[in-house]
Amino acid sequence: MDWDSKVASNIKTVEFSGIRKFFDLASTMKDVISLGVGEPDYSAPEPVIEACIASLKRKETSYTSNWGLLELRKEIGKLFETRYGVTYNPDDEIMVTVGVSEAIGAILTTILNPGDEVLIPDPAYLAYPACVSIAHGKPILVPTYAKDGFRLSVEELEKNITPGTKAILIGYPNNPTGTVMDRDSLVTVASFAEKHDLIVISDEIYCDLTYEGKHTCFASLPGMRDMTLVMNGFSKSYAMTGLRVGYICGPAQIMQQVYKVHQYEILCTSVTSQYGAIAALKYCNDDVKAMFREYEARRNIVYDGLCRMGLSVVKPQGAFYIFPDISVTGMNDEEFADRLLKEEKVGVVPGSCFGPQGKNHIRISYAASRENLVEALERMARFVDKHRKSE
Repeated sequence: MDWDSKVASNIKTVEFSGIRKFFDLASTMKDVISLGVGEPDYSAPEPVIEACIASLKRKETSYTSNWGLLELRKEIGKLFETRYGVTYNPDDEIMVTVGVSEAIGAILTTILNPGDEVLIPDPAYLAYPACVSIAHGKPILVPTYAKDGFRLSVEELEKNITPGTKAILIGYPNNPTGTVMDRDSLVTVASFAEKHDLIVISDEIYCDLTYEGKHTCFASLPGMRDMTLVMNGFSKSYAMTGLRVGYICGPAQIMQQVYKVHQYEILCTSVTSQYGAIAALKYCNDDVKAMFREYEARRNIVYDGLCRMGLSVVKPQGAFYIFPDISVTGMNDEEFADRLLKEEKVGVVPGSCFGPQGKNHIRISYAASRENLVEALERMARFVDKHRKSE
């Protein structure tokens, strides 16, 4: 059988993950320091592990409600009300998902008809446009610029909106740039969304890693609670990547429809992981704060090191990524990442994986030990000095 002819056309257009490409290559080499994958170098906090083990010892290995454990949904509701002043009903406005990855797919499958357009800031997490395409939508990349700290502007949004635009998909703090949008800036985006009657999908997975100012939950902005679907989870803040627990908060009317997709495609998130997530919310605030302080220190180490190399770089305000411009070497980002890996055994991700605005940039994840970061910076400095183009 000619399987290629049987594949849906929208799937054929989706590229494989550029992050995984370099990660897989690095994994075949010895002595590589990988700064490519956005995964904490911590394990989950002890209360999380103990809760998971205890649930297994209680032989709690069955399905949960499709919505997720009610206790977990109540804890998520308390978090939003306490931290942001936003109230969600745990019964039908909070749904537990298999990470934010499933949340994105479930939302887009629910809202998009073939050809519907979704505005996405560029650079952006590479799964955003891919998931829009998989859901038969059309991703529209809205440029942001280093000179503006990669902040999204309403002027660029207005240039890219059409009668076919249905939603805007944002993620702050941003992957890959580390950009944070302050409340005033987000208010302008909210006004744009309200003006054009757009659904806002807000990925806030890095909310606890905001180094400058305070994180603003998009749904807390005036008029936005009932226009916004907020996605979050436990992978980054609690170092629970492999446990795969995320969630969606949104108005009951749309959540009932997202629930259908989740119910038939996933059924429910692992019950073991959900008990771990309950423990995370109840007992692990100090662990989150400790990891935050360490990431902030690592950010400063990497930023200072890149500046000493003479690379142009915006200091990240959140997440655990930094996005330097490597144009001084005369290489494009693909060549730079490939040669850095082969010559100095440091793994980074080409910026163009995250959209056209990532051209001639690389993404570095500083979710690695200080020792590895210092060594990687030394290797990278040697590489940049060797290949720096003459003026």
